[in-house]
Amino acid sequence: MAEGPLEAPFWRKGLLVAGLDEAGRGAWAGPIVVGVVVLPPGEYPFRDSKLLSPRARERLAEKVKEVALAFALGVAEAAEVDRLGVLKATLLAAERALLSLPLAPEALVTDYLPLPTPLPLLSPPKADEKSPTVAAASILAKVHRDRIMAELDRLYPGYGFARHKGYGTPEHQEALLALGPSPVHRKRFAPVAQAPLRFPEAP
Repeated sequence: MAEGPLEAPFWRKGLLVAGLDEAGRGAWAGPIVVGVVVLPPGEYPFRDSKLLSPRARERLAEKVKEVALAFALGVAEAAEVDRLGVLKATLLAAERALLSLPLAPEALVTDYLPLPTPLPLLSPPKADEKSPTVAAASILAKVHRDRIMAELDRLYPGYGFARHKGYGTPEHQEALLALGPSPVHRKRFAPVAQAPLRFPEAP
């Protein structure tokens, strides 16, 4: 962030800036989670969650909660991803996160998410590398989703959700072929749709 954080122009105007980022868009199973964070102007050690170890993410998630003016999470379940598609489900999770935020932001920064909003919006690609607010949201979303996937691993053993977090891996592919899709798999995704059914279809 050598040129200063992405949200700096908003901060200079005295605006409350909310950063949003998601976790789980490309996964074969589990929810999409969107984090939203409002930080006071300043310099922060937050980085894109994908560049951090699980332990570092957990530590920084607590730091985010300490320094943030406000934060919230929104979730779109796997069934909603199937019904709406990935983009609309991500926007739904973002809407839920913003509605849960205990204060009203005056500007938004997202990681290439075309959020429909009347507020000033910056949404360049790789915003989580240029904006501490988006990076903080990324960390909260990833930590929360990882915890959900660990719980789903207990509910649906054998798939390895706690390890691969629902993303496409050889282990996940083999489990799908052996066990069929679970109720938390996204049936729209080709590797899931092609797996043999073992669980009863939801009504």
